[in-house]
Amino acid sequence: MISGSKTWLLLCGLTLSLCANASAPEEAATARALVASLGRPAPARTPFAEARFMKMLDQPLVVSGELAWLGGDRLERRVDHPNREVSTIADGEVVQQREGREPRRFSLKRAPQLQILLDSFVALLGGDATRLEQSFTVHQRGDDKRWTLALVPRDAKLARTVGLIEIDGSGSEPRCMRMQEADGDLAIDLLGPLAGSMPAKPTREALMTLCQGG
Repeated sequence: MISGSKTWLLLCGLTLSLCANASAPEEAATARALVASLGRPAPARTPFAEARFMKMLDQPLVVSGELAWLGGDRLERRVDHPNREVSTIADGEVVQQREGREPRRFSLKRAPQLQILLDSFVALLGGDATRLEQSFTVHQRGDDKRWTLALVPRDAKLARTVGLIEIDGSGSEPRCMRMQEADGDLAIDLLGPLAGSMPAKPTREALMTLCQGG
């Protein structure tokens, strides 16, 4: 025979379980609606400034330029500072063009970070929640005014290179993209108007404050 206290605990546990199960579809639906609101017609371009924190370096590497979705699986990353470089991803191939050098071509399979950038950026700018969910486990926190999407790669091989991507935004505009690599390196991209706010000597803490609207 089950005592009154045990019955109460059992009912509480069942209620919490049902609430948790109910919240998962709601969270997924909210995340899909948010991704759909981020969609832009191609070509879609946005300024970016990136600080890359690497264990082997005392100071982060900082570059700035423009990210462009050209439609389909075509993505362009143009760096204007400190050196000019254009990387184009199309048809499973990466082409890098640097000033004064011959173009370099290689398979996207050799660059898992670029593959993840392609999947996430194209899905977000295309407002394609289905594609995003095919490539990532998606979690959302926050509200319409200030939100964060957390993307965990589903592909185990890619996850061994990049463990997590987080996109911070406000309304229908992404503000930041953070790519946490499995070896501890971290790339933080300030997007759109926020790109002009990259500090002269960025720190992780300062950039996190910017990304989260502080």
